[in-house]
Amino acid sequence: MTHTTLPSDIPRTMRASVLVEPGAIEIRERSVPTPGPGDVLIRVASVGVCGSDAHYYREGRIGEFVVDQPIVLGHEASGTVVGVGAGVSAERIGQRVSIEPQRPDPDTDESRRGLYNLCPHMQFYATPPIDGALAEYVTIGSAFAHPIPDEMSEDAAALCEPLSVAIATTRKAGVTAGSRVLIAGAGPIGIALVQTVLAFGATEVVVSDLDPRRRDVAAKFGATAVLDPREQDVAGLHVDSFVDASGAPSAVLAGIQAVRPAGTVVLVGMGAPEMTLPVQTIQNRELFLTGVFRYANTWPTAIALARSGRVDLDSMVTGRFPLAEAEQALNADRTPGSLKAVVRVQE
Repeated sequence: MTHTTLPSDIPRTMRASVLVEPGAIEIRERSVPTPGPGDVLIRVASVGVCGSDAHYYREGRIGEFVVDQPIVLGHEASGTVVGVGAGVSAERIGQRVSIEPQRPDPDTDESRRGLYNLCPHMQFYATPPIDGALAEYVTIGSAFAHPIPDEMSEDAAALCEPLSVAIATTRKAGVTAGSRVLIAGAGPIGIALVQTVLAFGATEVVVSDLDPRRRDVAAKFGATAVLDPREQDVAGLHVDSFVDASGAPSAVLAGIQAVRPAGTVVLVGMGAPEMTLPVQTIQNRELFLTGVFRYANTWPTAIALARSGRVDLDSMVTGRFPLAEAEQALNADRTPGSLKAVVRVQE
């Protein structure tokens, strides 16, 4: 296929939920994007709300990424291919897909090494100034629109994105059969991690969180033990891997003390830009300490885990909202018991 293929029923304009300034969302009419060479056009079905979306909505920035012009939020997305750009087979039209929301430059050193998530020229959905998926149509490179099985729901397909964060983290943590893992934080990523490390073979998964409701959720999704870090010391756990999904300096410090010699510490939670670490403990125990920034080469695994039932993404959804109520979805995390809100764009 050497030309763009768009069915005649594709409209010229669409609705989009636009963050016009911190704390202000408007539904606006925008032009439907045209897929460029190698792209597909997707009619968006479901969009998960991430903590980063809520942070941009409330604060207008995350670290060095600043919202200085109207932007469409949302990077956890699924939908159906409805058009293709030059170089993409028209046979892709009609495929239900999970969107990997990134456009790396294939010619950077990082991309050539397979670490395209670290590409310095990355264009990532809903990271200023790149628009995200809270709109009726989006485009993405065809290789980043992953076909999903018939039995997978659109919500689950959208949540392959946070699941991919968990997969990247689990790989970094070196989790394998028989691993003992401590996870700090039982938010959406923490719950995805519980399921993922179990799927990778962990036999003991301890979750710490301040909120008793979240601890209950972690237990429901398979954690073998849950604890309140204010009341129980984790230092003697002697785990193989510690993953921080909270971003809290106190949780990081406590978790490092819980790791056996030559164990692994993985930081994935967004928290303080700087913190003091127990360097002597890290040196004396020869701990491996690393971070996770998004993901690379995770979607086939995410789809397989969800399809097999070893990870239950649908049960993580605690609220569904139409596009017109995107602002309520962005505030859903303030509702007690909320885990993951999704926006059903076409409803």
